[in-house]
Amino acid sequence: PALPQIFRGRESELEQALNTLQLDSPRLAILGMGGIGKTTLATAALNHPNVISRFPSRYFVSCHSVATVTDLFSIVASHVGLAKGTNSATEIIKHLKYSPATLLVLDNLETVWESVGMKGEAEDFLSSLTDVQHLALVITMRGAERPQKVAWSHPFLPPLKPLSPSAAVEMFLDIADPDYDEQHIHQILELTGNLPLAISLMASVVACEGYERTLERWQTERTRLLSNGHDKQSSLDTSIMTSISGARMTPGALQLLALLCMLPDGLSEAELIQSKLPIPKIHACKTTLLRTSLAYKNNLQHLTVLVPIREYILIAHPVSAEIKIAFFNH
Repeated sequence: PALPQIFRGRESELEQALNTLQLDSPRLAILGMGGIGKTTLATAALNHPNVISRFPSRYFVSCHSVATVTDLFSIVASHVGLAKGTNSATEIIKHLKYSPATLLVLDNLETVWESVGMKGEAEDFLSSLTDVQHLALVITMRGAERPQKVAWSHPFLPPLKPLSPSAAVEMFLDIADPDYDEQHIHQILELTGNLPLAISLMASVVACEGYERTLERWQTERTRLLSNGHDKQSSLDTSIMTSISGARMTPGALQLLALLCMLPDGLSEAELIQSKLPIPKIHACKTTLLRTSLAYKNNLQHLTVLVPIREYILIAHPVSAEIKIAFFNH
């Protein structure tokens, strides 16, 4: 993929990624929630002059439709130049060992990593890739967990966070007409949670329909407004749905997420304990939400969610009456 033309607010993350890629045998995991800009960051690093000069061979492998490890072998093999139909990890490793210095990006690796029964095999493949000393391995994955069986390079790149307010404004103005006053722009951006995908989609709507009409449509359409396609790169609803349907999610975690979406200020650890919610293994559910990056801890250390996720869940998965009554009765 080409160098991203709209790339704001990730200077420090890009610098850290580039520093990692200058190490011997670099192993880099780019993590974060859906729509946070993991692929964009990986693409920016892939196209940086320092990376181009160090790695004569560079491959970007999209794994978003890969369901099995055998499929993963096949798609990686085809990208690195092996014969069509090759689905052997051994052949891939052998080929890479005799190749020049190589950068391999596995984008959206969580698709196969989360597939039933595939996690162990996927991690075994990653481990075997690290046997190639002159191979730089980069993965992007939803959530905050790095796959095991790989000695990821230190310091770890922290999971990506929403853009800063200033970077969000810059990104918005890269797409929308700048003929809006600052108050209007901030009002629009409050609806995005400074999530890059949401900013991009919202700015596109504003560019076509104007500020007032966009806000009118938001009142009735909510996150359905933020879509110009049906895949997770062009639809916020699809991106969020992909996250909550992953294998790491549990019914209890979804119930807790639904409750959080009713609480704009989030839920403190004390409230989580004292409310005695009828959610089995509620602390494990909290951990699941943090690991999948569907929830995060704010400055007060309250468990909370971003506005786009909240708006989607309130409509698609509203909290049950039982949990709502239990919480407000405590």
